[in-house]
Amino acid sequence: MSVFWQTTRYRLSLARPLVMGIVNVTPDSFSDGGRHATTAAALAHCERLVAEGADILDIGGESTRPGAHGLASDEELARVLPVLQGALTLGVPVSVDTSNPALMQHALDEGADIVNDVRALQRPGALACVAAYPQAGVCLMHMRGEPDTMQAQTHYDDVLAEVAAFLRERLNELAAVGIGAERVLLDPGIGFAKGPEHNLTLLREQARLAQALPRPLLVGWSRKGTLGLITGRPVGERLAASVAAALAAAHHGAAVLRVHDVAATVDALKVWQAAMPQRKPD
Repeated sequence: MSVFWQTTRYRLSLARPLVMGIVNVTPDSFSDGGRHATTAAALAHCERLVAEGADILDIGGESTRPGAHGLASDEELARVLPVLQGALTLGVPVSVDTSNPALMQHALDEGADIVNDVRALQRPGALACVAAYPQAGVCLMHMRGEPDTMQAQTHYDDVLAEVAAFLRERLNELAAVGIGAERVLLDPGIGFAKGPEHNLTLLREQARLAQALPRPLLVGWSRKGTLGLITGRPVGERLAASVAAALAAAHHGAAVLRVHDVAATVDALKVWQAAMPQRKPD
């Protein structure tokens, strides 16, 4: 039986891993800060990612790299909304990467398909905002603290169990305000309040994590610091490592892969899928 993700305009089949292309409209993101900081550059990047095979676009105006400080609401809206308006014409679902309830409301009013929140709708007003749009999709991510404090909060007795418990609790909070499970995906938050071994444990044991949760996983390994530690390569030279991590995540059951390098990931997934044993029709 196929699993679906309900979003504003699209009911997305998760029968194969979907590729979510990252569009950072920021001057300070950890890997591509400033490259797409203008509306025109960001829209050109959106068009390029769709041409490369992105299934979903994810537009963000606030850097959440380790150590990043918060962003004024008005500035985040000014960065994201003009890009969102253009991206909504490109024929793919569009996600807004934000924790800001004001931006969520404006984006959903414009017709955004998904709210992708690293803070799992925990800011005041965020939960009610998403609940008011009965078709909108949402992704809830695990993180402790804030980006500028999270790397001081990396003690876990059992990272798998603690991440799963947090995500189940947030899913229950959404259910309590009428947000149906079919609208929700869950993200273990690779690199967010986690050390390298925690991240690798979540990858090695990702299938167990998925089994412990009632909704599929969205996973983002692209260019993360743990890949740099493994390979010894700086952030701009982690393409091969990022694709390898994406394939490992897909192999362990990730439903959506959030990536910078769409074309390479799409090609790798095609080869991986072609090499998989063919399932007989039911």
